[in-house]
Amino acid sequence: MSRQFSHPELAALMKKCAGLTVDPAALAGSPEMTFTEFGLDSLGLLAIVGELENHYGMPIEPGAESCKTPNDFIDVINVSITAGA
Repeated sequence: MSRQFSHPELAALMKKCAGLTVDPAALAGSPEMTFTEFGLDSLGLLAIVGELENHYGMPIEPGAESCKTPNDFIDVINVSITAGA
């Protein structure tokens, strides 16, 4: 079963972990915008990584918490969950 982590899931986790409401279309449509520009700091991103590790029951690739853009982060998460499948 192959399932990809998506922009809507990231937006939901940004809301849950950092209290930020971000339109998933804005995340997908602004590939060069950084997490900082969306209002997410490193602690918020670390909380999202922790949530994903709990959800998937496996560690996420090292360095995911230091990704600068949502698209880079999604790519790292998808590599991690594909490798762990």
